[in-house]
Amino acid sequence: MHKHKGDHHHHHLRGVVRSHSEPALKDKASSTPSTSFAAIENYNNNHLFYKEEESETSCEDSDVRRYDEEADSSWVSWFCNQKGNEFFCVVDDDYILDDFNRSGLKNQVPFYDYALDMILDVESSDIDGTLHDHEQNNLIESAAEMLYGLIHARYIATTKGTSQMLEKYRNYDFGRCPRVNCSKQRCLPVGESDTPRLATVKIYCPKCEDIYSPQSRHQEHNVSLTRLEIDGAYFGTTFPHLFFLTYGHLKPQKACQSYAPRIFGFKVHKK
Repeated sequence: MHKHKGDHHHHHLRGVVRSHSEPALKDKASSTPSTSFAAIENYNNNHLFYKEEESETSCEDSDVRRYDEEADSSWVSWFCNQKGNEFFCVVDDDYILDDFNRSGLKNQVPFYDYALDMILDVESSDIDGTLHDHEQNNLIESAAEMLYGLIHARYIATTKGTSQMLEKYRNYDFGRCPRVNCSKQRCLPVGESDTPRLATVKIYCPKCEDIYSPQSRHQEHNVSLTRLEIDGAYFGTTFPHLFFLTYGHLKPQKACQSYAPRIFGFKVHKK
């Protein structure tokens, strides 16, 4: 459904193609598998994490959002390599294709079938060439990002997913604790809720056992730091604690040193 610039070039179909009995997406008034354009437009307008003027993962130029034609990369690889998406790992196609791993998500994600096709690089033959509309493509892509994020939260709780996140943890991909007494301890991503659209992702420090707002790694010179606007539900509330339960030898000792306020060298006593 999401095509390269040239019609002569297509990805190998690696997923199950949506049933031809489902309606084609032709215009805003057309019926769709999961919701209406009005519903998803309202969702985008009110969704904190997809505001183009605030989000580090948004792209001002629509051409930037296209796959790298020369590299012939998959949608998943393209998405994970976008600036601001360093927290995400690459979810295996086999995991995405398993219906069990996607159970319950169809009711949460607008345009679920089209979004799944996009993630799996499937050309939906019943589109009738009508998805070239820029606005429609953006709506479907927003849904694909949401679907991938919710699948991602489940995947990183598996043995293989946790192993992939381990490598990113070792590479400091999730950042360090900003607390001085934690001595730049590595952190892990965590959500404050498992429900989408409630809070942005935070980083969890295993040393002080507190959470912080992550900063974008992509900053221009002389520009103040900005927070990542990624949905916390794409990582979930369980992940960091399950991670250290699995890799117990990596959990540091809890920080015992704390800052003591002083006035002219004398400690300030608490009332």
